Amino acid sequence: MKTVIWKFHGKFLACLSIFILLAACQHLPPAPNPADAAAADHLLQLIDQRLDVAPMVAKAKWNSGGAVNDPPREQLILDAVTAQASGLDAVFVRRFFQAQFDASKALQLGLHAQWQQQGAGKFSDAPDLGRDVRPLLDRLTPQLIASLRQLQPLLAEPGMRNYIESRSVSIVRADFDGLPRRMAVAGLFAN
Repeated sequence: MKTVIWKFHGKFLACLSIFILLAACQHLPPAPNPADAAAADHLLQLIDQRLDVAPMVAKAKWNSGGAVNDPPREQLILDAVTAQASGLDAVFVRRFFQAQFDASKALQLGLHAQWQQQGAGKFSDAPDLGRDVRPLLDRLTPQLIASLRQLQPLLAEPGMRNYIESRSVSIVRADFDGLPRRMAVAGLFAN
């Protein structure tokens, strides 16, 4: 009798497991088509490149004693970027670029905290913000805008948000603990 009960119990658990697995698969959003996935990946690569500049900014500001947070400069850049991105939703553009600023600042502040804890002095290889760093950012900005232009209509597609969030983990590597990456990617979405 025990053998019959165990066989029934085992079959029941196997069927239940299959049922749960199938039910879970029904709720997975569809993956984007290859062209849309490539557009999302390209934007994530650009976000990674932009975050990769943050350590240079952090070194320059560490050496100069300049504040990481510079709201007047951010406002000037946001106004300029919004003007450059004509045809795109201005609120979307501002939210995206503000998220890039915030992600970069989070990374810079993390580095500054680390250097302060280590008692680091001035860096001999710190770049000049105007000469070395801003030209890099100025080259990335139009590429980011072009990529946003291509991707914005796709963001509402089923599965695109999940795709971007999951792919960002492997593509956006220029951060400590994932916080700057999550901040940068969150700028693509209203909520």
